[in-house]
Amino acid sequence: MLSEIDLSNNRLNGTIPEGGQLATFSAAMYLNNSGLCGLPLPPCGADRAASGDGQRRRSHRKQASLAASVAMGLLFSLFCVFGLILVAVERKKRQEKKKKKTMNKDGSNGGGRDLYIDSRSHSGTCNSNWKLTATKEALSINLATFEKPLRMLTFADLLEATNGFHDDTLIGTGGFGDVYRAQLKDGSVVAIKKLIHLSGQGDREFTAEMETIGKIKHRNLVPLLGYCKVGEERLLVYEYMKHGSLDDVLHGRKKEGEGFKLDWPARRKIAVGAARGLAFLHHNCIPHIIHRDMKSSNVLLDDNLEARVSDFGMARLMSAMDTHLSVSTLAGTPGYVPPDYGVVLLELLTGKQPTDSPEFGDGNLVGWVRQHTKLRLSDVFDKELLREDPSLELELLKHLKIACACLDDRPMRRPTMLKVMAMFKEIQVGLAVNSAGSATVASLDSGCDMALKEGREDKDQ
Repeated sequence: MLSEIDLSNNRLNGTIPEGGQLATFSAAMYLNNSGLCGLPLPPCGADRAASGDGQRRRSHRKQASLAASVAMGLLFSLFCVFGLILVAVERKKRQEKKKKKTMNKDGSNGGGRDLYIDSRSHSGTCNSNWKLTATKEALSINLATFEKPLRMLTFADLLEATNGFHDDTLIGTGGFGDVYRAQLKDGSVVAIKKLIHLSGQGDREFTAEMETIGKIKHRNLVPLLGYCKVGEERLLVYEYMKHGSLDDVLHGRKKEGEGFKLDWPARRKIAVGAARGLAFLHHNCIPHIIHRDMKSSNVLLDDNLEARVSDFGMARLMSAMDTHLSVSTLAGTPGYVPPDYGVVLLELLTGKQPTDSPEFGDGNLVGWVRQHTKLRLSDVFDKELLREDPSLELELLKHLKIACACLDDRPMRRPTMLKVMAMFKEIQVGLAVNSAGSATVASLDSGCDMALKEGREDKDQ
């Protein structure tokens, strides 16, 4: 029988048998055998469970510590990003404020005090000579634009594109200013309106009106692409219309080789397009816009001979910029009296200018047409139209009746532009349904005659 045995430091493991002599030895005999358990050592189950719990607790502590570290890192990163964004936004705001102050003070984006623009006209000529003197750098006054293609356009670009607004690039004149053709560096062509000088400043009013007009988009309106303010100059940039104005085409003002004749389908298309554009301004714009200077020279023609109404909002703009300028001085052009659309429609039907015709005597186109109510109304039509197609007489008479209604001296009797559009549609539907018209011609003659006579009688009372 064993009386003593030393099993320490042998890396033993397992359970010490309980029934044998090994359980009677002291625990000192089993030192440094981490794998052993049971008497005289601690029970196997309790020790391993305690050891496992300790390991799990240590693992949980490590995981919690790691998660806390990651969360703190993310929060710190987000805080840094947010701080950088705030700094960038504040810096941009300060730069914009500084830029606005500079532009309001001297009309440029920097170096404005060194910029001098001389737009004085020499006697005997219409050339506008622009001189840039004492400039430290190239003139770079950016335009406020509404279309992406012009976002980098500068005032210097406009000067170069028009050769200093030379007469050779002049394509139109009007009560609100001259219009120039400008070909940009990328080959695109725009029209630039140089507004007349006004006594008042009106910078704030000008900007507000431009922001309003620039948002108006319609297929029968000439879109405003951008605008520019420098000193007392105000420039508007428009989409260029290839065929010019209805006045140029209809009355043969085009250069030799550039003109062409408008048949009735083209004239009817122009009449309907112009009416559609005005109806949009009168009824769909907020606030509503009244043109106040509707005339054939303000009806431009695009590549497809689609009518585009121009200069809408100009009367409103000018009156806002200069309080000394009364609205009455802006309303209308000689030969055109409100409502001007009726006169434009008469031009399309007769082929005659509103004034300066030997047939009118001391009168105008409207008076000349009214004189023919005593005779045969069909005599007022453009002979070129009836020579091409004599069967057009009925359709022309129906359109003349619309013109008569638009020219009524009593405002309450005039149709709205929406009503005019409906009347055009009724004509087309009626022509499609009924091609016979000999009996209808007389009734239209008398109807237009009666409308004009009633207007004169009411005016005399």
